[in-house]
Amino acid sequence: MTTNVVWLFVFIALYWVYCTHWGVTSARLAGSNPNDYFLASRQIPAWIFALSATVMSFSGWTFLGNPALIFRDGFQFAQLALCAITIPLTGVIFLKRQWMLGKRFGYVTPGEMFSDYFGGDGIRLLVLLVALVFSIPFLGMQLAASGYLIQVLSGGAVHWSVAMWVLTAVVFLYVCIGGMRAVAYVGTLQCLFFAAGIVAVGLIAYGALGGFGAFIDALAKLGATGIGPWGSTAQGYNAYFEIPGVIQFTEGLGKEAPVGGLWTSSMILTYSFALMGIQAAPAFTMWAFSSRDPKGFAPQQVWVSAAAIGVILVFFAVAQGMGAHFLGASPAVTDAGLAVAKVLPDLGSGKQTNVVAYYIKSIGDHAPWFMALLAVCALAAIQAMASAYASTAGTMLARDLYKRFLNAGADDRAQKFFGRVGVGLIFLVALLMATYLPTAQVELGALALAFGFQLWPSLAAICWLPWITRQGATLGLAAGLVAVVLTEQLGTTVTEFFGFPLPWGRWPWTIHSAGWGIFFNVAVCIIVSLLTRNKGDRQHRMKYHGFLAETAALPAEKQFLRPVAWTITLAWLFFAVGPGAVIGNDFFGPPNKGIAVWNLGVPSIWAWQILLWVLGVLVIWLLAYKLEMSTVPRGTISAQNADRGTPEIEPEARTKSWLGQSREQGTAMQTS
Repeated sequence: MTTNVVWLFVFIALYWVYCTHWGVTSARLAGSNPNDYFLASRQIPAWIFALSATVMSFSGWTFLGNPALIFRDGFQFAQLALCAITIPLTGVIFLKRQWMLGKRFGYVTPGEMFSDYFGGDGIRLLVLLVALVFSIPFLGMQLAASGYLIQVLSGGAVHWSVAMWVLTAVVFLYVCIGGMRAVAYVGTLQCLFFAAGIVAVGLIAYGALGGFGAFIDALAKLGATGIGPWGSTAQGYNAYFEIPGVIQFTEGLGKEAPVGGLWTSSMILTYSFALMGIQAAPAFTMWAFSSRDPKGFAPQQVWVSAAAIGVILVFFAVAQGMGAHFLGASPAVTDAGLAVAKVLPDLGSGKQTNVVAYYIKSIGDHAPWFMALLAVCALAAIQAMASAYASTAGTMLARDLYKRFLNAGADDRAQKFFGRVGVGLIFLVALLMATYLPTAQVELGALALAFGFQLWPSLAAICWLPWITRQGATLGLAAGLVAVVLTEQLGTTVTEFFGFPLPWGRWPWTIHSAGWGIFFNVAVCIIVSLLTRNKGDRQHRMKYHGFLAETAALPAEKQFLRPVAWTITLAWLFFAVGPGAVIGNDFFGPPNKGIAVWNLGVPSIWAWQILLWVLGVLVIWLLAYKLEMSTVPRGTISAQNADRGTPEIEPEARTKSWLGQSREQGTAMQTS
C-alpha cells in the first residue's frame, strides 16, 4: 500500500468519525416527536443554515463538474459561474414566505403545503415525484463520482464501485440515525471543505501555470488560434472565448451540432433556469421549514453564496478548467507548443470529468497528506447534497406516501421508522442504478434540475399569485414535466423504444429542457387557471395570502423600491445570462488580439463575467435586505395546528381532488 493511499484512508477515517459523531449526537438529542427527526424541531440556527444550504446548493457538481465543463467548452460555459447569483435568487423569492407558512400551519413537507393550499393530492404526488428524481438518479451520479475520485487517487488500488458503496454506507449511517439535525451540522464542515477545496485546487493550477500573469499570457496565445473542439466562431474568434450567438435553431444534440459551441445565450439562460431549480426543489422547502427563523436566509443568499462562492467560481474554477489546457490535458494545445508544463494526463475525448481528481493527484508525490485532505474536501462536497436530498426525500415518503395513503393512523414511532426505511431505500436504489444501470441513471439524473424548476409556478401561486388555481398549477406542472422528458435523452430513448422517434434531439434550438418545460408549464397554468376560476376556492387561497400580506408586506416608505429593484434585476438577468451576455464577447477588446488590446488585461468575456458577478451581488443584496424579501418578518407568527401540520380549513376544501371534485360528490355520483 502506497503512502498516498495510507494518507487517503487516514483522512477519510477522520472525516467519518466527525460524521458519525453528529449522527449519534443528533439521535441522543432527538425527542419523541417525529418532527425532531424530520425537521430538527424547526430549530436549525441561522449560521448553520447559511453554511449547510450553500454547500447543498453547489456541492459536488460544482466542485468536480464545473472545471471539467470549462475545460471542455471554455469561457462560454464559464458564464454559468453567475449561478452564484441565479441560484440564491430563487431563495430570495420563495424561502421566507415558505418559512412563514410552515411556521404558521406546522407543515413538515412541501407536499402538505401544496395539498392544503390547493386542496388536492394530485400536486402532492407530483412534488414527491420531483423529490425522488432528485434523490435517486441524480444522487447516484454524484455518488458514482465519489467512487471514481477514489479510484483515480488510489492509482486504481480501489475500484470505483467498491469505494462508492463504502463511502455511501457512512453517509447513510449518520443520516439514518440523526436525521435533519445531523445533516445540518455535518453540512457546516462540508461547506468549509467545499469552499477551501476549490480555492486550493485553483491555487495548484495557478502555481503550475507560473502565476496569474503567465496564465493570462497563455490565454492570449490560445485566443489567437482556432484550437478547440468547436474551432472558430462566425466572427473568427476561438470558440473557447466567445458565446456563440443568442440562439441557434438547431434540431438538438444527437441530430445537429450547434456552430461554435453549445452555450448560446438561450442555452445559458435556460440552463440557469435549471440551476435555479435547486432552491425550488422540495428539499429546500423543508430546509426553510426546519430553520428557527429567517435570520440566516439573507446572509446565505448575499454573502455566502453570491459573494463568497461567486468569487471562488469566477477566479478559481476558471483557473482549473482553462488552466488544464496548458498543463498537458489538451493534446491539441500541447502539440501547438502552447503548454506551460506537463502536470495532467491527456484528458481529451470525453475524459475531462476527472480533471479535478488529477489536479489533486498531481501533488501526491510531494504532499500526500494534502492530497488526502483535498480528497476529503471533494467527498464532503458530493456527500452534502446526497445526505440532504436523501433525508428530505425519506421524510416525504414517510409523510406524503406512507402516512397519507397507506397508514393514516401511523404514530410517531412508525413515521420515524418509515422515514429511516425511506432513506435506506433511496440510497440502495441509487447505488444499484449507479452500479448496474449507469446509462439509465444518467438519463434520469439529467431530469432532476429541470424538474425542480418546474415547481416555480406552483411556488409563485402559494407565495405571491392567488389567481393560479389548483387545476392550473397541477396540469401546468404535469405539462412541464412531460416537456422536460421529451427534450432530454430519456424522451428520445423511450419514444424510440416504442417505435415513435422524436423529430428533434436533446435541447433543440439550443434551449435547455428546463426552458422548454417552463414554457409549456406556464402556458398551461395560465390558460387552465383562467378557465377554472372559482370564488370559493379563491377565498380559501386568500386565507394564506391575507396572512402573508399582514406579516410580510413591504412598508409604505419602501414601496417605491419595488419597481426599481425588479427593473434592475431583469436588466441584470438580460446582460448576465440572457441575450445581452453576447456583448461581453469583445466589449473589452477582441479575444484574438492579445493582451495589448484587452482593456482590463484579461479576455473580454472573463472581464464581463467578473463585472456582472459584482453587480449581481448588489442585486441580491437589494432584494434580500432593502426589499426585505429575506429578512425577519415584522411581528410574531402564532402557530396553528402545529401538531397536525394542517391549517383549519373547511372539510370540503380539504377533501377536494386534484380535478376539483370533492370526495363526497364523487361518492354520490357513483351510488346514484
